[in-house]
Amino acid sequence: MSKMPSKDEILQWISDNPTLTSKREIAKAFGIKGAARVDLKRMLKELEEEGHLEKRKKTYRDPGKLPPVSVLQVSGQTDDGDLLAKPLEWHGDGVEPVVLMVQRASDPALGEGDRILARLQEVRGEDHHYEARLIRRIGTNPRKVLGVFRKGDEGGRIVPIDKGDSKEWAVAADATGGARDGELVEAEQAGPKGRLGLPRARVLERLGDPSAPKAVSLIAIHQHGIPSEFPDAVIEAADRMKPAGLSGREDLRDMPLVTIDPADARDHDDAVWAHADDDPKNEGGHVIWVAIADVACYVTPGSPIDAEARKRGNSSYFPDRVVPMLPDRLSGDLCSLHEGVPRACIAVRMQIDAHGEKIGHRFVRGLMRSAASLTYKQVQQARDGDPDETCAPLMDEVIDPLFDAYAALDEARRRRQPLDLDLPERKVELSEAGEVLSVNFTERLDAHKLIEEFMVLANVAAAETLIAAKSPLLFRVHEEPAPEKLESLREVADSAGLTLAKGQVLRTSHLNALLHAAEDTDHAELINMSTLRAMTQAYYAPSNFGHFGLALQAYAHFTSPIRRYADLVVHRALISAHGWGDDGLSPQEIERLDSTAQHISETERRSMTAERDTNDRYLAAFLSERVGEEFTGRVSGVARFGVFVRLDETGADGLIPVRSLGREFFHFDREAGTLMGADTGLTIEVGQRVTVRLSEAAPVTGGLALELVSLEGKSLPEGPARGKARPPRGTAKGKPPKRKLARAKKQDEKTRRKVKRSRR
Repeated sequence: MSKMPSKDEILQWISDNPTLTSKREIAKAFGIKGAARVDLKRMLKELEEEGHLEKRKKTYRDPGKLPPVSVLQVSGQTDDGDLLAKPLEWHGDGVEPVVLMVQRASDPALGEGDRILARLQEVRGEDHHYEARLIRRIGTNPRKVLGVFRKGDEGGRIVPIDKGDSKEWAVAADATGGARDGELVEAEQAGPKGRLGLPRARVLERLGDPSAPKAVSLIAIHQHGIPSEFPDAVIEAADRMKPAGLSGREDLRDMPLVTIDPADARDHDDAVWAHADDDPKNEGGHVIWVAIADVACYVTPGSPIDAEARKRGNSSYFPDRVVPMLPDRLSGDLCSLHEGVPRACIAVRMQIDAHGEKIGHRFVRGLMRSAASLTYKQVQQARDGDPDETCAPLMDEVIDPLFDAYAALDEARRRRQPLDLDLPERKVELSEAGEVLSVNFTERLDAHKLIEEFMVLANVAAAETLIAAKSPLLFRVHEEPAPEKLESLREVADSAGLTLAKGQVLRTSHLNALLHAAEDTDHAELINMSTLRAMTQAYYAPSNFGHFGLALQAYAHFTSPIRRYADLVVHRALISAHGWGDDGLSPQEIERLDSTAQHISETERRSMTAERDTNDRYLAAFLSERVGEEFTGRVSGVARFGVFVRLDETGADGLIPVRSLGREFFHFDREAGTLMGADTGLTIEVGQRVTVRLSEAAPVTGGLALELVSLEGKSLPEGPARGKARPPRGTAKGKPPKRKLARAKKQDEKTRRKVKRSRR
């Protein structure tokens, strides 16, 4: 038998091997066998009682961990002059971790005793446990400005890019940060007015050419009027917040809830767990827990934070930054369900039967502690048989039961038949310098669908609970398509040789039948895009009109109160309905639910537009070095002035101006949605495959100009120079040939008959 390790050696092993911490794994590591295991068990028990370890199920782990965003206090310096800090909210029972400040040239000077909000990164093999980068000093909220730097004799000036801000800022010679004349810079207020009567600023970051990729999202934020700086009162109120305790809450800390998010997620507002239902009346059923950050306990009605959150309506997400609805102290810290940290939550326990139908649910206000912060790819890889060191210990108790419950929900989903559009999302990946590295379509994993179905079920439970309680709330509404849009979709389907069934009541199953018929054909993308265009836009309302796309009678957003104000309203309604406290819906809020619904529907559309514009600009910047190259794509729209094409490789949209289509006149048929060449009879319509040449990419506007190379695999016919060629016999100048004209008239008459029948 090997020598029994000391307590220090055991602690060091657990620290170095966080996923191999069961008693069996520790015994194997030190070669402990037989009766000696009793001594090992005793030592582990002593370490647990002394507060060095915490036993979770069958593993031993360090009892505390700092969240990625934390409040720190500068505590001193190292021998090399680097700053050290200590956490002000240490939840562990062990030794308090040491934090090293990693300062940037643009950071303000910090001194011992300063309280700061910082972003942390855990490190190993160093004298310190974490490295921290400053977000801001607590109690300070210097105004930020985005503008063009103009160099002067003694420093320079900043001219804001925001059209509504005509006030310039003076920059001292030692505060320019090396900015050059004409560069876009981000700066912050540096003191009172200077000699010239201008407010003073200090350059924080040089963004270079205003048309460069790194400036794209900042410009979009300003152009669309998205509030990006928090008022002083909001920051001060957030900084005063303390973590919620257990009082008045159900203790969920021993429940192995986990968060599953994208790898680049900055906050974690939902956690999940599932297990087989032990109720003998529900054989083969499952219990699903969904826990959501309890934002309402920090953001109370009528407070400065609440007013600012309502004003913003939602968080806005860009490839290189997030404009949050709540200050970092809340969104990145107190309201984020970080691994190993106690966090306030509102959770729902849902029972489903073996076929995925919900047979019961109840809400609780609790205190949880996430067992792990996982990513979608990490969880999917584990489910596919290749778990990493984090997922391996979670397979039996957490990951497999989650997928078992999802399989039942997926069965129920197929019966319900929500709209099944296949529209892959683009993801723009940037370098540290803000340059576009790649543009890819995001992969849809079962792990994504699992979380999606759990959240839908929790949202339904919230709506049902509040309806039963006769409580005011905000519904997420998605109305059925308008008749005229459906008729347009039917015409597109007819042109593709497909059929959209007619009936008294349109159901999503009818649309899904069309989508599935188009699957794996050349018309799949066209039918998916046309179906999407036929849909109405979802919105918020205090009245319930159902959710057509999800095929649900009642739906309310409950699962993302960190980033959506609507969810915060629903949380407050649940608090009032259950009598959990005085931080529920106020009478004033209830009175203005209509205006709140309209406002946050508008802010949601504002964010979507800004995000889309930003992606378009990044795509244009990415493609600007490939001008002259050829790309394949599909016609996505036809207008009098040209043809829109969606490129296969990136999903970017470009325009073929009608003037570049050839040396002939093109006749635009609005009802048929076509452009037809007067001399060649060339007809262009939505859905056709094309090869195009990129002639221009404008990062400033996000526009792409294209030239048509081939249509449906065929080279373009050579038309004569406009106005010089003799038109074909039987045609008037500038008109399509008779046979083409007759075909167009026939199609037009067919369309008119369809419209006439649909109006009866």
